Amino acid sequence: MNDSDPLLRIDLASPVPAYRQIAAGLRTLLVRGELPAGSRLPTIRELAMDLGVHANTVAQAYKVLAGEGWLELRRRRGATVLDRPRPRAGEADLEVWRRRLDELIAEGLAAGLDPASLSEALHRAAREHGEGGTSDD
Repeated sequence: MNDSDPLLRIDLASPVPAYRQIAAGLRTLLVRGELPAGSRLPTIRELAMDLGVHANTVAQAYKVLAGEGWLELRRRRGATVLDRPRPRAGEADLEVWRRRLDELIAEGLAAGLDPASLSEALHRAAREHGEGGTSDD
């Protein structure tokens, strides 16, 4: 992440908490492979200054991603990207997905989308990926 072209941006006026925006933005970069395994993330202080948020906000985002298995956090060494998310037990996996869906729903509602449209979009996406049953839902 360099100063001239930041890879991560957040909207401080958004109803979505800043730590969730940071976690979601970093997660997107991780999924896309833009932050490869072994790379180090900026220090909590550096990223907090870049984004104009409190260091605790960035620390909370890093902890969320570490809990999902994306990052390894070590004192005085910072956050390092892991090879891939570590598998977690069924219910814990579902909770991670619920949090991610909550973030997306909050962003959609903040953008003016109605709940019915968001629900239909989720069902359609699940069907397209073979997880949502039939199109007769």
